[in-house]
Amino acid sequence: MAPRADPGGFVKALARLWVVPVVLAVWEIAGRAIGDTDFPPPTTIAARMYELWFSGPPARGFLTDDAIANILPSLGRMFGGWLLAALIGIVAGLLLGRSRSATDYVDPLIEFGRAIPPPLLLPLFLVLFKAGLTTQLATIVFGVIWPVLLNTIDGVRSVDPTYTDTATVFNLSRPQRLGLVVLPAAAPKIFAGLRLSLSLALILMVISELVGGTDGIGYQLLTAMRSFDGAGVWAAIALLGVLGYVVNSLFVLAERRMLVWHRQATGNS
Repeated sequence: MAPRADPGGFVKALARLWVVPVVLAVWEIAGRAIGDTDFPPPTTIAARMYELWFSGPPARGFLTDDAIANILPSLGRMFGGWLLAALIGIVAGLLLGRSRSATDYVDPLIEFGRAIPPPLLLPLFLVLFKAGLTTQLATIVFGVIWPVLLNTIDGVRSVDPTYTDTATVFNLSRPQRLGLVVLPAAAPKIFAGLRLSLSLALILMVISELVGGTDGIGYQLLTAMRSFDGAGVWAAIALLGVLGYVVNSLFVLAERRMLVWHRQATGNS
């Protein structure tokens, strides 16, 4: 049976957006009244964004040379580091979650590692890997892996023993139990960790590009600051905000589609 449309929910969602044009209007009026180049109005920021990144030819999706040279590499680093951290975190979390004794051994290391602010390790990564893609990916992976790892461990430990007992009765092998029983049951908590880590990946991507970067949104932000381009600084900040919102919205949409069985089960329980 196909899910019914919810026009009431859609109207409520639109009603909550009234604050956005109000804030933009107040900001526009205040920015024009102050006349400070370091606090430009939204229309000036939007014009600068269009000039920098979206005034290219239609054949390239209106992307400029600066957009191709900076936005696309930044997205590649962010998603590359996030996917690598997700893979390591989920695999390690599945193994540690199934072995409480192993978790007890490595728990001090996990607590120590997650307590270290990732930007503080940038000098170490620069010494080890020099400036470049490896350093940037290492920074992102180190900061992103902890929510995925911890949520996966917690999700695996919270699996109903009835599921694993049933799998044992049906003589499923260990890999089959992990893939067919444990992983799906832990998926809601794993997705929660992935969603949190995605926003961290965006932040760490910018930080890694500010130190030793030669391209990317963070590098453009630093260049605009050094050239006293106030509108360019705000344009980079606004672009990061839009990217964060779009990426999070797409992830939530994918999560809802992949975990539709979980919502139906909890709704029927």
